[in-house]
Amino acid sequence: MRTAITLLVGATLLAGCSDLNNSQQRALTGTVGGAGVGAVLGAIGGNAGLGAVAGAGAGLLGGLIYDRVQKNQHSAYQQGYAAGHSSH
Repeated sequence: MRTAITLLVGATLLAGCSDLNNSQQRALTGTVGGAGVGAVLGAIGGNAGLGAVAGAGAGLLGGLIYDRVQKNQHSAYQQGYAAGHSSH
Protein backbone atom coordinates (compact mmCIF):
# COMPACT_ATOMS: atom_id res chain seq x y z
CA MET A 1 0.00 0.00 0.00
CA ARG A 2 2.81 2.38 0.87
CA THR A 3 4.43 1.77 -2.51
CA ALA A 4 1.18 2.59 -4.32
CA ILE A 5 0.93 5.86 -2.39
CA THR A 6 4.55 6.69 -3.20
CA LEU A 7 3.95 6.08 -6.90
CA LEU A 8 0.77 8.16 -6.83
CA VAL A 9 2.57 11.06 -5.15
CA GLY A 10 5.39 10.77 -7.69
CA ALA A 11 2.97 10.83 -10.60
CA THR A 12 1.22 13.87 -9.14
CA LEU A 13 4.54 15.68 -8.79
CA LEU A 14 5.39 14.88 -12.39
CA ALA A 15 2.08 16.24 -13.60
CA GLY A 16 2.74 19.50 -11.77
CA CYS A 17 6.10 20.00 -13.47
CA SER A 18 4.97 20.71 -17.00
CA ASP A 19 7.11 23.83 -17.28
CA LEU A 20 10.38 21.89 -17.03
CA ASN A 21 12.66 21.59 -20.04
CA ASN A 22 13.28 18.19 -21.67
CA SER A 23 16.47 17.50 -19.69
CA GLN A 24 14.78 18.28 -16.38
CA GLN A 25 11.75 16.16 -17.28
CA ARG A 26 13.91 13.18 -18.22
CA ALA A 27 15.97 13.46 -15.02
CA LEU A 28 12.86 13.78 -12.86
CA THR A 29 11.05 10.93 -14.60
CA GLY A 30 14.08 8.68 -14.20
CA THR A 31 14.44 9.59 -10.53
CA VAL A 32 10.79 9.04 -9.63
CA GLY A 33 10.52 5.86 -11.67
CA GLY A 34 13.73 4.49 -10.22
CA ALA A 35 12.61 5.32 -6.70
CA GLY A 36 9.32 3.50 -7.25
CA VAL A 37 10.95 0.39 -8.66
CA GLY A 38 13.66 0.53 -6.00
CA ALA A 39 11.06 0.77 -3.23
CA VAL A 40 9.25 -2.30 -4.54
CA LEU A 41 12.45 -4.30 -4.86
CA GLY A 42 13.67 -3.01 -1.52
CA ALA A 43 10.41 -4.04 0.15
CA ILE A 44 10.91 -7.54 -1.18
CA GLY A 45 14.42 -7.51 0.27
CA GLY A 46 13.29 -6.01 3.58
CA ASN A 47 14.27 -2.34 3.25
CA ALA A 48 12.00 -0.27 1.02
CA GLY A 49 13.64 3.03 1.99
CA LEU A 50 17.13 1.94 0.99
CA GLY A 51 15.75 0.46 -2.21
CA ALA A 52 13.99 3.73 -3.04
CA VAL A 53 17.16 5.75 -2.50
CA ALA A 54 19.26 3.38 -4.62
CA GLY A 55 16.58 3.27 -7.29
CA ALA A 56 16.29 7.06 -7.36
CA GLY A 57 20.04 7.38 -7.92
CA ALA A 58 20.02 4.78 -10.66
CA GLY A 59 16.94 6.35 -12.24
CA LEU A 60 18.49 9.81 -12.21
CA LEU A 61 21.62 8.49 -13.88
CA GLY A 62 19.52 6.63 -16.45
CA GLY A 63 17.44 9.73 -17.15
CA LEU A 64 20.53 11.86 -17.68
CA ILE A 65 22.12 9.26 -19.97
CA TYR A 66 18.90 9.01 -21.98
CA ASP A 67 18.79 12.80 -22.25
CA ARG A 68 22.35 12.89 -23.58
CA VAL A 69 21.56 10.22 -26.19
CA GLN A 70 18.46 12.12 -27.33
CA LYS A 71 20.42 15.36 -27.64
CA ASN A 72 23.16 13.63 -29.65
CA GLN A 73 20.59 12.09 -32.00
CA HIS A 74 18.88 15.44 -32.49
CA SER A 75 22.20 17.16 -33.16
CA ALA A 76 23.24 14.50 -35.70
CA TYR A 77 19.88 14.79 -37.44
CA GLN A 78 20.15 18.57 -37.63
CA GLN A 79 23.69 18.36 -39.03
CA GLY A 80 22.63 15.80 -41.64
CA TYR A 81 19.61 17.85 -42.59
CA ALA A 82 21.68 21.00 -42.92
CA ALA A 83 24.31 19.21 -45.01
CA GLY A 84 21.67 17.73 -47.31
CA HIS A 85 19.75 20.95 -47.60
CA SER A 86 22.81 23.05 -48.45
CA SER A 87 23.91 20.71 -51.25
CA HIS A 88 20.80 21.46 -53.33
